[in-house]
Amino acid sequence: MDLQTTILIAVIGIVAGILGGMLGLGGAIIIIPALVMVLGYSQQMAQGTALIMMVLPVGALAAFQYYQKGFVDVKASLIMAAFFFIGGYFGARFATQIPQVILKKVFATMLVFIAVKMWLQK
Repeated sequence: MDLQTTILIAVIGIVAGILGGMLGLGGAIIIIPALVMVLGYSQQMAQGTALIMMVLPVGALAAFQYYQKGFVDVKASLIMAAFFFIGGYFGARFATQIPQVILKKVFATMLVFIAVKMWLQK
């Protein structure tokens, strides 16, 4: 990996970290599109890279801030983590078997759907 790519990845990481700490987003909304559009990763490579990144305790300091202020439901987090672990396995098996063009369209559709739903909610 060359220096320019390393710097771009670092910038993606810091921007995602700032937005993750502020708004609770990062992996899917910032990192995956940035890896695809800025660095030319395949959709599968971007998703896999973001998932590996999330396995490590990168959000620990941000999560601790929310926990200190009483904004963490520990039980819900543990339940989601357990099921994310299982669902992530099956989702990854499926995503690595379908064509990239279809996966990109599904991913983009999901982002638009979520954005429109959140925009229209009271």
